Amino acid sequence: MLVWTVANQKGGVGKTTTTISIGGLLAEQGKRVLLVDTDPHASLSYYFGIESEDLELSVYDLFTQVSTKEQIMQSLCPTQYKNIDILPATMGLATLDRALGAKGGMGLVLKKAIAQLQDEYDVVLMDCPPVLGVLMVNALAAADRIIVPVQTEFLALKGLDRMMKTLDIMQGEQQEPFTYTIVPTMFDKRTKASLLAYRKLQEVYGNTVWQGVIPIDTNFRNASEAQKVPSDFQASTRGVTAYKNLLDYLLSLESIQERH
Repeated sequence: MLVWTVANQKGGVGKTTTTISIGGLLAEQGKRVLLVDTDPHASLSYYFGIESEDLELSVYDLFTQVSTKEQIMQSLCPTQYKNIDILPATMGLATLDRALGAKGGMGLVLKKAIAQLQDEYDVVLMDCPPVLGVLMVNALAAADRIIVPVQTEFLALKGLDRMMKTLDIMQGEQQEPFTYTIVPTMFDKRTKASLLAYRKLQEVYGNTVWQGVIPIDTNFRNASEAQKVPSDFQASTRGVTAYKNLLDYLLSLESIQERH
């Protein structure tokens, strides 16, 4: 089972779109996909029509009680796609840092919970809040690979700098080095700002940057309004094609790691 965490400490860079787009494409390949919503705003959950405040169980309960595999499975919500389930978020997640921030041993809650689902899913994708706290720490610690979407504009590059510093700080507590891929998003080839930001990404972060880009595409918004994954809503858009290329690249990296 692969675990990919989609994270950045800046909002509005395409984290949820990336999670949903990759998840949809994996499901179309026949992979069993679990999407984990760790953001109190619950955008990922709402995308699929899940009213998170009506739920009895959510990600929140993993942190507040000892969860068996059976309880975790009861927390999952199906979607209209047979290969995609969601572990949803609720607003209660916003209280976790205050409630658990000083409590020891809370950094591996998600990793331990997901490990219990090893036989149920092929890929787990986690959507993170843009705030460094117990939820992001958990999602990063659980990841086999961290996918870092970065809008191709200069303020977003500042946010990426904070994200990289966070990974450096957390690295000291990790036995295995973090593996991450930076994904340029919201690219507009018509603007000089996008081109300059993309070049700066490559210059500063080198081969950790995916060489492709995710372009601005209004079909992402249209797919969201229809509550469909983008590749199901309209398969031939430039945005979906870009995510297909990204997924091929990410899977090729996993194959290379396996051979080593």
